[in-house]
Amino acid sequence: MGSARESAMLTLAACERQGAWSDGYLKKTLREQGLDRRDAALATRLCYGVLQNKLLLDWHLAQFCKSRLVELDIRVLCNLRVAAYQLLFMDKIPPSAAVNEAVALTKKHCRNPRAAGMVNGILRAMLRQGELPAPKGHDKEETLSLKYSHPLWLVKEFVDVLGAESTEKLLAENNRQPPTTAQINVLCTDSEELAEALREDGVEVQPHPWLPDCLLLSGTGDLERLAPFRDGKFYVQDAASRLAVTAAGVVPGSRVLDCCAAPGGKSISAAIDMENKGEIISCDIHPHKMKLIDAGQNRLGLSIITPCLQSAAVLKEEWLGGFDTVITDVPCSGLGIIRKKPDIRYKEPKALKGLPKVQRTILDNCARYVCPGGILLYSTCTLLCRENEDVVAGFLADHPWFELESFQLPQFGEQPGQITFWPHIHGTDGFFVAKLRRKR
Repeated sequence: MGSARESAMLTLAACERQGAWSDGYLKKTLREQGLDRRDAALATRLCYGVLQNKLLLDWHLAQFCKSRLVELDIRVLCNLRVAAYQLLFMDKIPPSAAVNEAVALTKKHCRNPRAAGMVNGILRAMLRQGELPAPKGHDKEETLSLKYSHPLWLVKEFVDVLGAESTEKLLAENNRQPPTTAQINVLCTDSEELAEALREDGVEVQPHPWLPDCLLLSGTGDLERLAPFRDGKFYVQDAASRLAVTAAGVVPGSRVLDCCAAPGGKSISAAIDMENKGEIISCDIHPHKMKLIDAGQNRLGLSIITPCLQSAAVLKEEWLGGFDTVITDVPCSGLGIIRKKPDIRYKEPKALKGLPKVQRTILDNCARYVCPGGILLYSTCTLLCRENEDVVAGFLADHPWFELESFQLPQFGEQPGQITFWPHIHGTDGFFVAKLRRKR
């Protein structure tokens, strides 16, 4: 049986070596290591904490390491990061325990007989120094990059839009762990009944500060253990994603196409807004995700969602002009959900350059499914203008029979056809929504 620190280290090493995503690989590792709930929670915090602070941890470690960090065995480096995170950010774990286990794990996973001594020396030198100096880069942007562990290119992108002061608030928010956002299935319960049932299961519950029929949860553990979840009383969806469907304004009896649907959150929100009356076709390109969409619908007692294996970029002629509302939540860089998926920040920027072309292809194709007078909703979970406003502006220039249409949102009132949600401003995921009306 493994330990929490070992599970975190193995996951982090896989992220570095294989390009694995931390959430999926960590779940796999926790199963294999057979950790109990308490150790699994610690492993999760260690793994995510290192990812949230990797550049900062490396900056500190480099002050005490005689070799360049990139020259170290990847498991040794990840082991050092886990231990350094414990020393710098966790006061409930005795420093000696963090150092001793780091040395033991080095001996277990590294063949170099000198590695354990090096790890011991680096960590004990950090302890002897006491309070470590704050990182300082060549300029304000590099200092922010190091302090909040966001790559310099990304910091510069945000500074260009927000300025340095607001960017720092965004970066700090990205490094916080948000509560679970539960959307209430108003077709079978209400907020008071659900809150009471969740508290009976030991969950901390707060009403969302401005979104109706929404609760903020903490201490949930495995959601599937909660009776209200199994009984379909709620589903998990961020407030910004929920408001995208609110902006669309679907009504009972309408025909809706959700073009990039899996795992099905927006289809579920639309079905609830439609009072489970009408038709929703939910598309994805992966066969196994059809089961996810169906399972979500069945758990919530819905019946109007039909999963469909279909690429959003490929024309399906029988759908031409056939839908009142078409939702295109397109593939994107995901830079708006860094606080939930901290490793997204480390994506190579070159790999993201082709996304606007993909997004525009999907938007062009799916626009053909909108009936005259119908709605085309474009959304992403990123904060980059080139994937958001620029894509919409280019589409409208080439499709003059579509126009932006204003919409009403709780808390934020009337919006002029599009809105960007910022984590540090709105308290939501970073998200972009544009509502387009087909005029003819």
